[in-house]
Amino acid sequence: METFFSFLAKRVDDCSSLLCVGLDPHPSDLPAPTADAARDFCLRLVKATASFAAAFKPNAAFFELYGPEGWVALKDIIAAVQAESDRLGSMIPVILDAKRGDIASTAEAYAQSAFEHLGAHAITLSPYLGKDSIDPFLACKEKGVFLLCKTSNPGAADLQDLPVTIGSKNVVPLHVHIAQLAQTWNSGDNIGLVVGATQPEALARVRAAAPDLWFLVPGVGAQGGDLETALLSGLRGDGKGLLINVSRGISRAENPARAAAEMRDAIINIQYTLKH
Repeated sequence: METFFSFLAKRVDDCSSLLCVGLDPHPSDLPAPTADAARDFCLRLVKATASFAAAFKPNAAFFELYGPEGWVALKDIIAAVQAESDRLGSMIPVILDAKRGDIASTAEAYAQSAFEHLGAHAITLSPYLGKDSIDPFLACKEKGVFLLCKTSNPGAADLQDLPVTIGSKNVVPLHVHIAQLAQTWNSGDNIGLVVGATQPEALARVRAAAPDLWFLVPGVGAQGGDLETALLSGLRGDGKGLLINVSRGISRAENPARAAAEMRDAIINIQYTLKH
């Protein structure tokens, strides 16, 4: 049976890319603060960068702020990614950046909204309510989740670096414990982790704790993360396992298609160097 990450791996091979293009229509980047403007902004990015994207990651917040019209715009953008997938003959996964986290029927409703109504292929989730809060999202193995593990924001250490005692003696940072849990929970090949590029030593620790998982890695570029260091710290032994998310570095470029192509090529060159 196909799983989310088997689909993702096929797309990575098809486009020779580990680039995830973030779709974040900041109001300041739009000609007007409207759902239509956000839609047009993202549609241009999708069409310009689809050939170089292993995945797209729309941020739900920048659509929800426009109310019902924003939700329709988000659905249209996900449909546009599907249209580009059909044109290219290769499914480009859409990861909904929503950072949901709840239990029971509420989690089921969030999963239905993301996967059935919007048509997303994966979603970002908070793991802090435990495994039963993510189970409804794992019911269909063709859909995936990326659990917040070690995020790229300055305040991440407030909680994610707290020491946790495992057993009687083993003390690890909370983000390492989350990675270890995710590794054991991933029986359906549809759990990954969000791990920022801004702290490469933490990225290396998480890779050691979860050697098999795919990581969604924000923070390269505008937030100060270094691409080569992130790849060195986080790639799996097979040279895969990372999605490097870039948003502003592409969307604000004079030529987004060229910026995406250059980022894709930079990743390939670093992968080649690391292998040799």
